[in-house]
Amino acid sequence: MLNRKIRALLLADTVWFFGEGMLGPLFAVFAQRVGGDVLNIAYAWASYLIVAGLLTILIGKLSDKRLSKKKLVFLGYVLNAIFTFGYLFVNGPMKLLLIEAGLGIAAALATPTWNALYSEYEDRKKDGLLWGLADGASQLFTGIAIIIGGLIVVYFSFPALFITMGIIQIVSVFLLIPIIRK
Repeated sequence: MLNRKIRALLLADTVWFFGEGMLGPLFAVFAQRVGGDVLNIAYAWASYLIVAGLLTILIGKLSDKRLSKKKLVFLGYVLNAIFTFGYLFVNGPMKLLLIEAGLGIAAALATPTWNALYSEYEDRKKDGLLWGLADGASQLFTGIAIIIGGLIVVYFSFPALFITMGIIQIVSVFLLIPIIRK
């Protein structure tokens, strides 16, 4: 049996990965539709990774000293939902780059703090299982999400996909509430 905090973190994370995973490889198709070429796609994806990488280190360090991990993970999830809805307003490569940088900020707030909280709440006798659940569930549900995302784009549209993703991201925010309560 998993403790309440681990269950909440796992559920929020799995739902978050499901929402995020719906775009997956469709990102390149979307980027081309808004006027991006191969280099624009590379720049946008690189902006996400560079911003997330640099800020993850900084946020991780600050969360050990000054900032509440619970509040940071919550803020990261909230920003992720906001920037996911931001895809609705992308009409060119520069806006796509800005959305990706914003998503990088959100990831930097959420990732190291989620990992730290998960480590804090885990049962050390079950750490292999718990980390297996965290990694396995995110991969499993991202795989399912990619298929569903493709179906949404084929039968509806990219805006329908982004609205669906954003709503799912909001659900993941609410699933964190048991963690941030004192």
